[in-house]
Amino acid sequence: MQRREFSKSATAVAAAASLGALAIPAHAQNAAPRDGTDYLTLEKRAPVDAPAGKIEVVEFFWYSCPHCNRFEPALEAWIKKAPADVVVRRVPVSFRPDFEPQQRLFYVLEALNKVEELQKKVFLAIHGEKQLLNTPELIAAWAEKQGINKAKFLELYNSFGIATKARKATQLQDAYKVDGVPALGVAGRFYTSGELAKNMDRALQVTDYLIVQARKG
Repeated sequence: MQRREFSKSATAVAAAASLGALAIPAHAQNAAPRDGTDYLTLEKRAPVDAPAGKIEVVEFFWYSCPHCNRFEPALEAWIKKAPADVVVRRVPVSFRPDFEPQQRLFYVLEALNKVEELQKKVFLAIHGEKQLLNTPELIAAWAEKQGINKAKFLELYNSFGIATKARKATQLQDAYKVDGVPALGVAGRFYTSGELAKNMDRALQVTDYLIVQARKG
């Protein structure tokens, strides 16, 4: 889902929901990824959290994005097979102020060590059960149904630490110049997406290539 689509009506966005599944010829899939076409090299490096000797791959996402929902199983499968020197970091984007509640939701789940348990359930609630989950009140009510103490959830949600993480996520999104989600950043140096690579399956292949380039320094 491209950034410009977020201002459209829900109906229009749904009609545009095929971006992540664009088909490309087989010969193009087998060709070596090209800078400026399949991925971008950042003019200024983005900050990374990964320790020395590790290669950070950032997945930029938004819970309410249908493409991110569809990409989640492929990403999880890729993570399980990722090389030992690769560290995957999920970063929720905020293209508008009303994205921030879901940013904070992710970081509260992270603080509670609940991301692995509840990540899929958030996507299911929004895309399968058609819950909005777009305000603190709705999100806190949903969290309570997942067995999380509501008072503790809201305390974390409104904390300075979670607000700081949300702000830094937006700063990282801007450093990578993310223009749509899902998208992938590699080592603070490279950026690819479904639009650049033509679909997210190939974006993962491009990411594999960029990891090798990152190892070369």
